[in-house]
Amino acid sequence: MRRALIYLMLTLASLVMVLPLLYMLSLSLQTEAETLAAEAVIVPESPQWGNYAELFARAPFGDFIVNSLVVAGAITVAHLLFDPLVGYVFAKFDFPLRNTLFVALLATLMVPFFVRMIPLYVLMAHLGWINTYQGLITPFLMDAFGIFLMRQFIQPIPDDLINAARIDGASEFTIYRRIILPQTRPALAVLGLFTFVFQWNEFLWPLVATTTPEMRTIPVGLTLFNQEYFTLWHLTAAGSVILFVPTAVLFIVSQRYFVRGITLTGLR
Repeated sequence: MRRALIYLMLTLASLVMVLPLLYMLSLSLQTEAETLAAEAVIVPESPQWGNYAELFARAPFGDFIVNSLVVAGAITVAHLLFDPLVGYVFAKFDFPLRNTLFVALLATLMVPFFVRMIPLYVLMAHLGWINTYQGLITPFLMDAFGIFLMRQFIQPIPDDLINAARIDGASEFTIYRRIILPQTRPALAVLGLFTFVFQWNEFLWPLVATTTPEMRTIPVGLTLFNQEYFTLWHLTAAGSVILFVPTAVLFIVSQRYFVRGITLTGLR
């Protein structure tokens, strides 16, 4: 009975989480009349797959998707390159003011982005990077949370392994590439998934740093589309489905490493 009760509670909780997504999919396949009906339509009589084609005809959603993939993908790759490297330095190297610098790095997590946004915008404007990919990507090439996550994951790796490699003549980069990185794959999966999902859904900075529709990302483009066509809920829902699918696929593909990384990070 206890196990059955647990499964029942988990099933109800899962339904609460899944039903809005299913209704969003249903809404994206309805006609405009069905979305404006007095009673909500749960299952459309005739699924309107053409809504997705109409969405791309009314707004440059192809450009939005490409921009989001470029920005989120580039930032994710940069985090996977730089955050583990800096985390390894803080975890395994002894140098003056190491702890002070690490605390200062963590302190940046407490600074709201709204405080940094204006100086970032002024800097990007002076560089001529407003409405460009480098202006969208450069401010987020590294992240204090990612460095902290990788440092915490690397720190328990035995120093004897590193010292043995040094005795064998391995360079520091070889140690990092052949000893540290293979043991941090679960943490890298967590870092990559978190970074991509956050950047894929990022709204404020792309809204501020872009001036033309051709450079907007999906969240910004979808919001402005909804403001222009605020009664076309079926098309807005279709755009929301497009926004949701890539992150869901990424999570499903990396789920094994993601769960393992969360578990090991918590245990360590």
